[in-house]
Amino acid sequence: MTTQILITIDTELAWRHFRPGENWHRLFDRSCEPAGVGISYQLELLRRHDLKACFFVDPMPALVFGLDPIRRMVAPVVEAGQEVQLHLHSFWHDVAAGEDEKPRFHLTDFDGPDQLRLIETASNLLIAAGAPSPVAFRSGSYAADSRTLGALRELGIHFDSSHNGAAAPWPSALPFAADLIDPVRDHGVNEIPVSLMRRRNGALRPLQLCAISSAEMQSAMRHAEAEDHGLVTIVSHSFELATRDGRRINQVVRKRFDGLIAFLAAHRSQFPTTSFTALDALPESSGSQPMEACPLQTAGRVAEQFWADARYERPATAATAIGGTPLSTLDLLPLVGL
Repeated sequence: MTTQILITIDTELAWRHFRPGENWHRLFDRSCEPAGVGISYQLELLRRHDLKACFFVDPMPALVFGLDPIRRMVAPVVEAGQEVQLHLHSFWHDVAAGEDEKPRFHLTDFDGPDQLRLIETASNLLIAAGAPSPVAFRSGSYAADSRTLGALRELGIHFDSSHNGAAAPWPSALPFAADLIDPVRDHGVNEIPVSLMRRRNGALRPLQLCAISSAEMQSAMRHAEAEDHGLVTIVSHSFELATRDGRRINQVVRKRFDGLIAFLAAHRSQFPTTSFTALDALPESSGSQPMEACPLQTAGRVAEQFWADARYERPATAATAIGGTPLSTLDLLPLVGL
């Protein structure tokens, strides 16, 4: 069985850069084009190697800033022939309502009807910004539950990719086993889980650039091929290749992205990249298990992460990351503990 690779890039204005009353330009630069390794850089590497990716774009900041920053996210992706799908951080709804001191950060903080209204609003904003009608959705911080799936079904959005076992049972609260990595149909929606690897203590890590090394990423894809997994879903962000302040390149994470693209280009027959609109049928696999972490690769990644955080981030941030605790649920969910 061919193992398809779904590269997903959550593209958004990051909460940590938001300043009430400020215009969106600095926020956009730090979130979407930080240090020259944002959307444009990612698109150029994909173009150069003729690979596909899905950019999950959050249009909700349009409630605060208007559509211009969303158009600047959508236009280059569409022009590059890559896929735009729907992302949603619910706190922008509360910021727009003047509740920026205590916004509700998770979609699951809203009841079913309100979730439906928020997703419908976001979908309409995304289309107004120049994207095609979305067929796939990922909730910000992976915050989704059964009510989310019901809302997506009602809105005709066929795919969800909010299940992340590393963030379960909260804020990723969908009714699936934490270690589910196979696509599955539920509530009339096709769930495409974020792929995972299993740590030595049984905990799970997402296949996300800031969470695992290049060696672990390649091993996870080779494991999927050997075990006949139909699909591997990888996560990154528009801002992930830069430092958290958005001012400098994080060379470790950038090299992971470059390495991923080079690996997929060199092994395109084994690991063809795909998109949601190309998933005419769900890959036929069930009971798949995440790769078990290799102790040697784990040690290498922890050493690499320690150096990267010490080199590129504040000392306090480095200590937080090595301890395995994210700065907040809205930061990169780095999950870089042992």
